[in-house]
Amino acid sequence: MGIDLQLHDSRPHWPSRRSMRRPALVRESHQHGEALAQLIAMLPSNTSGKLWMVDPYNDTVFNEQEAEAALREIPDLLDRCADDSQAEAVRVLAAFLEDCAATPGSYLVFVGD
Repeated sequence: MGIDLQLHDSRPHWPSRRSMRRPALVRESHQHGEALAQLIAMLPSNTSGKLWMVDPYNDTVFNEQEAEAALREIPDLLDRCADDSQAEAVRVLAAFLEDCAATPGSYLVFVGD
């Protein structure tokens, strides 16, 4: 089980009917998927946070506002890290969330197994 990350410049898979432009993949990460999935699985559910909603078996999509809200959860996620691999996974996630939050119209896709 792992979670890959993909940052798109617009909504992936559901192009706007008004626009003929296809969403572009800005960047992606496959390196820390297993560590990220383990950490997210440890989060308490039904909280005001966003990251607990990431499904390790299906794709989960965050828009720029959801990414900004999820950034507030990074310190807690770092505290839960058991090793350097998990900490690096959180740092990579934080970078993707920051880029998504700072880019109007972008979407971050958590690609589950």
